[in-house]
Amino acid sequence: MIRIRLAYLLLDNQAKLKELSEATGISMNNLSILKTGKARAIRFSTLDAICKALHCQPGDIIEYVEEEEKK
Repeated sequence: MIRIRLAYLLLDNQAKLKELSEATGISMNNLSILKTGKARAIRFSTLDAICKALHCQPGDIIEYVEEEEKK
């Protein structure tokens, strides 16, 4: 499964969602969907804007986590 780590990055950078929205031009609603992990997709332009604003790499925002097998 793919996990979005935006909430952790915001904490690490002591940034607020509103500040990120203003810095990137991405709506608060779209950032909130990403932050809560409810997004089903992310555009490269969105990823690029977040990386520029938070001075990070795409791998800092998204990560792959193996799911446990259901018994």
